[in-house]
Amino acid sequence: MENNPEKDEFLLNHSQNSTKGGLKTIPFIIVNESCERLASFGLQPNMIIYITKFYNMNAARASVLINLWSALSNVLSILGAFISDSYIGRFRAVAIGTISSLIGMIVLWLTTIIPQLRPLPCGQYQHDCNGTTEAQLAAILCSFGLISIGAGFVRPCSIALGADQLENKENPDNKRLMDSYFNCFYASVGISIVLAVTVIVYIQDHFGWQVGFGVPALLMVLSVSVFLIGSPHYIKAKPKGSLFTELCQVAMAAFRKRHINVQLNYNDDCYYKASESKLLEPSTNFRCLNRACIIEDPHMELKPDGKASDPWSLCSVEQVKIMKYFLTVLPMWSTCIMLLVSFSQPLSIYQLLTVDRHITPQFEIPAGSFGMITVLSLTIWIAFYDRALVPLLSRYTGLPTGISSFSRMGIGLFLSIVATILSAITETIRRNKAINAGFEDDPNAVLNMSSMWFVPQLALYGVAEGLNVVGQIEFIYSLFPKTMSSFAAALYTFGLALANLINSLLVSMVDSITSTGGNTSWLATNINRGHLDYYCWLMTFLCVINFLYFLAVCRFIDQHHHDGRSSLFPKVEEEHSANKRFQGA
Repeated sequence: MENNPEKDEFLLNHSQNSTKGGLKTIPFIIVNESCERLASFGLQPNMIIYITKFYNMNAARASVLINLWSALSNVLSILGAFISDSYIGRFRAVAIGTISSLIGMIVLWLTTIIPQLRPLPCGQYQHDCNGTTEAQLAAILCSFGLISIGAGFVRPCSIALGADQLENKENPDNKRLMDSYFNCFYASVGISIVLAVTVIVYIQDHFGWQVGFGVPALLMVLSVSVFLIGSPHYIKAKPKGSLFTELCQVAMAAFRKRHINVQLNYNDDCYYKASESKLLEPSTNFRCLNRACIIEDPHMELKPDGKASDPWSLCSVEQVKIMKYFLTVLPMWSTCIMLLVSFSQPLSIYQLLTVDRHITPQFEIPAGSFGMITVLSLTIWIAFYDRALVPLLSRYTGLPTGISSFSRMGIGLFLSIVATILSAITETIRRNKAINAGFEDDPNAVLNMSSMWFVPQLALYGVAEGLNVVGQIEFIYSLFPKTMSSFAAALYTFGLALANLINSLLVSMVDSITSTGGNTSWLATNINRGHLDYYCWLMTFLCVINFLYFLAVCRFIDQHHHDGRSSLFPKVEEEHSANKRFQGA
């Protein structure tokens, strides 16, 4: 009888370790993830204020540092998933990440407690600022690095660790149980982010940095404790290898066999196929990759059991197919990067600090909490689209998702252009009011201007993300096999990292170019003297260019990929569409 490694592992986990796993482990995992999100997301909104105030950096440089920190966290999420799947397993990855985040937040908290860890404050007119020493800069960079390592290991692995606890192929209700778990998991993440940008930010504004950074550190103590308490009950699946490794293997094998003429007609027996494969030969698109699965010498390249001797020299037809799917989605995926860049206005919190944020005479909304408007508009839009618009639109389009993912992506990009135009107009009005009121040299003055001016652009950003990013994820889901559903989230995470890097580059370039010759930078810390409105118009121009690029990509895909699953109107499986919209958000 043929051995089945997956079945053997399943029996090992659920027979010998039948007391482990199950619903009893899920609260430990969800609490761990929620505390990590609550702590790390609670640090971000006000961090630029902390750095500019206590580390004597200008706003542009601080913005670059924070964007690089976010980029590092997102890049490490890809690396963390790879290390987890290939080497250490999900339990160890989450444990290492949680402890790393705890240490990083303790170091960050210590910078508020120990005066020697930050430079002396600037004078009243900022002419006699003391420079930050290497040790002081190393302390805060160390905290950022440790927090990024923690996020990189916890976020991609936590949800998969929970799925390991519930996966039971013999249970007929397992699919419904898994769907319920995913919904609960993402709901807890959403609630954590909401609490982070409201409660944690409020604590920082009203109780100071020592308490404001101390609370996230305490949350990470709780996260580590709860996760380790549940350790004896977890199913700890062994690492099986990473999809990213397989993609690299295809590229390397195709390069090593670059001498093969792929124009020749090969019969089905010349291609290496996995056991029980239904694919007989690779497709003709990206034909150069077909070299990776061509068998030149069966005696050298195949083991006696029929498996490849060297996976870096011979890959299966299935691996080549996945690589082609990856290359197919890359152009469309790249169109969302500029959208993500436009969301990150570098000095938006300084704008909000200069306007009236009072809801009542006694209550003022913290400037760092206005990101909640984007989160709420995103959530409301997805719920409204899924429950109200999809049934209505499906009657006319015949698509289970209402309109095609391409249409949603295009509408989202267009709305992002409208949002950046609104942000430029709003900043022009705000700056003119400040100058007319005589506050050109007083960036801390509060204008007679309501913060509600900023609500439309923030709400539009949320709707744009709900349309474009969720459409992106559904488009990728429609191409890749169900077993690779996590790949869409990985691509989105990598897109966030690139967006952060591009944002850092843009801010650095604009600040450097516009401040030459002794001129005031567009992104000056004193936004009343700077020209943040010009930066918003520049962002609008880049978004328009990106929209034209999106239309070109649509035309290319429509002309060159009419294979059913990659046409302009991919038929996403109805049973997955609703869950993927919410999980994508």
